[in-house]
Amino acid sequence: MGLKEQYWKYSLMGIILILGIILIKEFAPFLGGILGAFTIYILVRNQMFYLTEQKHWNKSLVALLLLFETILCFLIPLAFSVWLFITAIQGFNLDTGELVALIERFAGLIKEKTTYDVLDTGNLMSVVSMLPKIGQFLMSGISGFIINIVMLLLVLYFMLTDGRNMEQYVYEMLPFNRLNRHVVLKELNTLVKANALGIPLLAIIQGVVAFIGYLIFGAPSPVVFAFLTCFATIVPLLGTGIIWFPLSVYLALTGDWMNALGLFAYALLILTTVDNLIRFVLQKKLADTHPLVTIFGVIIGLPLFGFMGVIFGPILLSGFILCFHIFKIEYLEGKSFTGTEGNKEEKG
Repeated sequence: MGLKEQYWKYSLMGIILILGIILIKEFAPFLGGILGAFTIYILVRNQMFYLTEQKHWNKSLVALLLLFETILCFLIPLAFSVWLFITAIQGFNLDTGELVALIERFAGLIKEKTTYDVLDTGNLMSVVSMLPKIGQFLMSGISGFIINIVMLLLVLYFMLTDGRNMEQYVYEMLPFNRLNRHVVLKELNTLVKANALGIPLLAIIQGVVAFIGYLIFGAPSPVVFAFLTCFATIVPLLGTGIIWFPLSVYLALTGDWMNALGLFAYALLILTTVDNLIRFVLQKKLADTHPLVTIFGVIIGLPLFGFMGVIFGPILLSGFILCFHIFKIEYLEGKSFTGTEGNKEEKG
């Protein structure tokens, strides 16, 4: 390659890099919708190919039908859950007088032990000043969510109508040999399905089991806290404990020791066991992902991708580990990577 060709090559690479950074920065607010479209595409692509390639249905018609399926199976249940949660919030029945008394006793204990007055006027004003910011954050979150839903449906439609060409282009651009490309895409497909299906399923099961416990042991507003328990399943390490443990403490502080101990034992023995059992079954059925990959993946993914980071954080970390493993096998050990430890053969 001559000097002029090298100049053209590296100049083009520089242009691609600069424009790529600009585009990524500008598309950052819509990243959740784009990643959501990618996730749903993987889940419904087989339906698209079956109806268009074997049944010879019109691509645009099938894409619209699958968009309707997405709305029916994803958006409507999500909207219903939000509506049910808001309705439950309106009937929230915490004993506010008792709660205020508990806060005052807790603040008095802190002041006695540390001389720090939690209920000082300055501290209360700081808390009050944060309320408008919290409101603004929630409103921006809702508006951003709506925009990303529209982006999801728009991107998903064009991904479905041009799926084969898109997949072939991505396949050819991957920096791997043919066998490694197949392994990487298969692993990615499995990881997306495992996270997109496994995490919501786990959250629903945890919420139902927690609701039964909250109902049996007299926890306040069991529907509200069952919903919060669903979302708490994605929190690394702590998980549902950030909901049921404070509830147990609240029941104990209000003098209801029997229900407090009952709820604590129920959550520790049943809710935690169900969590571990369901995670084990899902990992074996969908993807055998190491728990540490899931934990650190969620920690990494949430700041990067928002709520979709629950799905794409572990995928990102798993992809890094897979690429590193391919490099180790192919270039450090001089073997042929085939995706399984038992099928690596020495290069000729």
